[in-house]
Amino acid sequence: MKKNTRASIKNESQYEALRDQGYSKEKSARIANADSKEAGRKGGKASPYEDWSKEKLYQKAKEIGIEGRSKMKKSELIANLRNH
Repeated sequence: MKKNTRASIKNESQYEALRDQGYSKEKSARIANADSKEAGRKGGKASPYEDWSKEKLYQKAKEIGIEGRSKMKKSELIANLRNH
């Protein structure tokens, strides 16, 4: 018997639909596990990525595991952070 090594997903059908749309496993899980009360709310109070320094963008990319970040321009870091 094969054991499921994936962490539990609160909304499995939503997770699968997101995966079918091409979302990453991580992003699909984040969305599917979001509290429904918070899911419709707009983001926090952080300033737009365009206002961040390249170093701060790099650190955020490092924190979430974006590969190839050291060779990216500021605009590429922003695009990757938004699409991760």
